[in-house]
Order: sequence, then C-alpha cells, then structure tokens
Amino acid sequence: MNTAPDAARTLLKRVFGFDAFRPGQEEVIAALLAGADVLAVMPTGSGKSLCYQLPALVLGGLTVVVSPLIALMRDQVRQLRAVGVAAASLNSSNDADEARRVAELLRADGPRLLYVAPERLTRPDTVNLLRRAGVRLLAIDEAHCVSQWGHDFRPEYLELGRIRAELGGVRAIALTATADAPTRNDIVEKLFAAPPRVFVRSFDRPNLRLAMAPKTSAPRQVLSFVAAHKGMNGIVYCLSRKRVEEFAALLTEAGHRALPYHAGMESAARQASQDAFQQEDGVVIVATIAFGMGIDKPDVRFVCHADLPQNVESYYQEIGRAGRDGLPADTLTLYGLDEMRLRRQWIEEADTSDERKRIERQRLNALIALCEAPRCRRQTLLAYFGETSAPCGNCDLCIHGVESFDGTIEAQKAMSAIARTGQRFGTEHLVSLLVGDATEAIRRFRHETLPTFGVGADRKPAAWRSIFRQLYAAGLISQDLVQHGRWTITEAGWRVLRGEERIELRHDVLEPAKARRQPKGAMPVAVNGVVPDARLLEALKQLRTALARQQKVPAYVIFADRTLIDMALRRPASPDEMLQVDGVGQVKLERYGAAFLDVVRRHAGTRQGGNAGAPVPLAG
Repeated sequence: MNTAPDAARTLLKRVFGFDAFRPGQEEVIAALLAGADVLAVMPTGSGKSLCYQLPALVLGGLTVVVSPLIALMRDQVRQLRAVGVAAASLNSSNDADEARRVAELLRADGPRLLYVAPERLTRPDTVNLLRRAGVRLLAIDEAHCVSQWGHDFRPEYLELGRIRAELGGVRAIALTATADAPTRNDIVEKLFAAPPRVFVRSFDRPNLRLAMAPKTSAPRQVLSFVAAHKGMNGIVYCLSRKRVEEFAALLTEAGHRALPYHAGMESAARQASQDAFQQEDGVVIVATIAFGMGIDKPDVRFVCHADLPQNVESYYQEIGRAGRDGLPADTLTLYGLDEMRLRRQWIEEADTSDERKRIERQRLNALIALCEAPRCRRQTLLAYFGETSAPCGNCDLCIHGVESFDGTIEAQKAMSAIARTGQRFGTEHLVSLLVGDATEAIRRFRHETLPTFGVGADRKPAAWRSIFRQLYAAGLISQDLVQHGRWTITEAGWRVLRGEERIELRHDVLEPAKARRQPKGAMPVAVNGVVPDARLLEALKQLRTALARQQKVPAYVIFADRTLIDMALRRPASPDEMLQVDGVGQVKLERYGAAFLDVVRRHAGTRQGGNAGAPVPLAG
C-alpha cells in the first residue's frame, strides 16, 4: 500500500495535532502527492478535507478548493487559520473590498488554500487571476454536484473540466460522501480528461445507531428521543416550516434549548440560531433540510427525522451530520403513509423530465424499503451503496428484533410474477398482476393469461408493495434505477423461488400495528471505552464556549469534543504533555494551551479541596 511521505506525516502532527491518519486518508494523499488525479468517495466524518489540505501544505503554491456552500467555506477557512494555515475564500458573500483584498493576497503569493464558489470560478476574471497566481492543485468538494444522477446537481459544476484545462491541466482531486456507481461514472467523465485513481471507502458509519419507527404520535416520539439526549447537541429535521416552529416550541416547553431554522425566517434570526448551535453546547436545532449543508460541526450527538427524508442519499447525508468526530451518536427516523404519498406527489408534480422523475421514484422506494427492512438496517443501507456486511448489532432491528412471519409463499408469488414477465417490469405492473387487476398494460402484454394473474388477490396492493420492498431489502430481488425500475431476481432470490431456502418477512409493516419500541438512552461518549471525568470535561467545555463567543467562531474551531475528551482523560500537566492530546498542534498549543492547562490544574486542586466543578474564569 502507498504511504504518505515523511513531510506529510510531520505536518499532520505539527499543524493538525494528529498522530495518525484516519482510515482511507493516507492512500488518497499518497496518490495525490505522487502526481495522480484522484476521485475519493469517503463517508461523512472520515476526514475528506485533510485529503487536500495536507497535500496543499506539502506541495506549496496555491490550492483552489471548489465548494458550493458558503457556510462550509467560512468554517474551513476559520479552522485552517486557527492552526496557522493561510486561507481565504471568494464567493457571493464577499463585498468589493474583501474581493480586492483576496486578489492582492493572491498576487503576493499569500494563501495556501483558496475556497471558491463554482459560480465565481467560472468568471473569466477569476480564471485569469488564478492562472497568474499559479495553481498547483484543484480540489473539487461535493463532487456529486456534477452529476444529474446525484442528489444535489449544480449546473455550474459542468464547467469545472473546462476550467481545469484553462488553469493548465493541474492535478485534481474530486471528493464526495454520497456517490453511487452511476454518479461516480458521471464524475469521472465530466471532471477528468483521463481516468483518475478511484478510492471508494466503505459507506458504513459504525458509530451511528440507526433506528426507524412508524409514526404513532410524532410529538411524543420526538420528545422521548430528545429527552434521552438532554444537554447534547442535536438536529431535528421536519418536512415543513410550520412543523419546525411547532416542534421547536414543543421542545422548548419541555426544557430543551431548541431553536428553529428554516428559509422563511428573517436572515438575522436564522443566523442567530446557526451561531448558537455552532458556538454553544446543548443546543437542538429544529430545521427543514435548509439546515446542515456546509455545517461541519463534529460533535452532534443525535439526528432525528420527525418526517420521512427525501430519499436514501438525503437520509444518509442528513444522519451523517451526527458523530463526525467518530464518537457514538444516535439517529431516529419516523415515517408514515401520508408523507410517503406526499413525497410521491412532489415527484410527480415537479418540473423535471420523465427520466428524472423515474429515478426519484426508485430512490424513494429504496428509502421506504429501508424503513420496512426485515433484517439489520445497516445491511440494507449499505446494500443500496453496493456493499455487503454482517449484522451490525447497533440498529433497532438488531437490538429489538422484528415481528415477522414465514413469507416464503408470498416471496415466491412475487418473484414468480417477476420471472413470468421476463424480469422486465416494475412494481406497479407486477402488483396489478398479483392482485388480478386487468389494467391496460396487463391486457396489452396479455399478462392476464399468466398463471400468476390474481394469485395474490388475498392481499391489498399496499401490502404487496411492502413485500416487494422487503424482498429488495433482503437482497432477493434487485431494481435497475436506470432501466425503468424493472425488478430482477438475484441468486439468493432464485434459491427461495426454487424452494431451497425460506424467507421471513415483517408483519408489522403490512398491516397497522402497535408502535414498536425505540432504543432508550443515549450512547455513552467515550474514547476507547473509557468515559472521562464529567466535571473536568464540563469545565473544559465552559472554557471553550467562552473562547468561541469571545472570538465569534464555532466552538469546534477552538477544540473538537474529541480533543476535550482526550484532554480530560490524559490530564496534561505541561505543554509537552498537552501536545500529546489528539487534535492539539503547535499553533493551538501556543494560542490556547495555557488556558486549558490551567483548567486541568484547577480541577486537580478542587478535587483535592472538595470543590470540584466550580466555574473556571477565562484565562487572560
């Protein structure tokens, strides 16, 4: 395996304060430093940013980072400056003076990294400025935006291949957290003149506990879930602005610091909610999906969907905002038939092509299959991204099991319908065939003459749709998202169809049933199974909050939770010992080391003196 050069390892510790690379980082960085173009598909929280930030420092010169999210640019620039790296940004939030200042810095060989919005990068004056500055590396973040198959297509990204050529064909790295095979192929075709090195890390986020539940009383279910995480940072996603306001008020009344966030709010109020979430601990943001894009807060301990997400990619991206520091985090998604119908209605009424609508239908169906999965939820989620895995033991289905029955006969009926129609048809045609509904399409293909016609008349069409979703989730059938959503039978499915194996299906999602239990209690936040002293950790967090407010930066720009936890475990007594703490580099030691060492010393003294937990004044 490739290893990063010594210079990269030295800078990893001296600048960023990390002793070792996270899984997947080293081989990407080594390939890039060896001169290769790279496409890196890495899950949220795996440290994608370091894969271009560290090479930028090793290579010298200017690295241009394309990002569609102004908030993310702002946070990345803050974090880089906090560790002593010169960084700047060009986007629509820059006024004329700021844009002029950045241009002057570029002419003076100033920043090592420049974050640019794609709209700004496509301007001829920007290209000319960057060409004169001598770009060494082009990093394209959120690269799935180049693909019309992706969940967040941005037409400006289609120009990036041309822009790269105009910059002299500099080496490039494209990064994304959510790209299935069609999207990856699109990225390669549209951004690279020649095939790049492709690194696809597992989509698994084992630190996230996955849970889904049918709605019985969404307010009560959300209140119960958030109460189990009292005092922790979290996000509650809602389908509409009205529900955001309702749930924020409900949680506030229950004693939580819950703040609303949606596009209908005044800009100042929306920004105040975001700033509080970034700078303080124990804040719950109740939001539409307008919140989260570009928010790189690493210590979100839970994400709750009060309503069904848009599709699997959106679900994965939204729950991925929890636990980015690698520590345990919880997720809960509530779903109901009404919002399933609403999601389908939005797809049909959207001003998009028939092809796009068909793709979105299949992606929604895959999400519903995940909701009704008959086996480990993580296995079903990873299967969507083309991965196989063992049962995780960290989802609601692994923890509590499911209400199931021997569904072999139902599975055989469904797969017989697939087989007898040549594995060429989608769900609705097959459901009509099973229930004996002689639709125009059924008659056109003479499928009313098949032995399978009407064999499933004892169940309602909705139940058969659920059965198809469960068979998909169990890996017995596969759906082609490009070829009109047609179902095909996998090898495992043929074994069931031939009677060689049996299959259990979930009964509780076929008919209305009593509410399932939700996992109770938050996962303990620990490092290597060790829980730090709660009072020392709280004192360190108080200092961090004070510094963040004082400097008007997100709390994690000072230190991430993981760093404070490691600090509370190690209890450093000197600057040299502080440098051994995960996430403490040379610049942060110089800026904050004395203040945090003082907290540790004061805590040791108060423990001996019997006054542990006393407020710690801000040093300096």
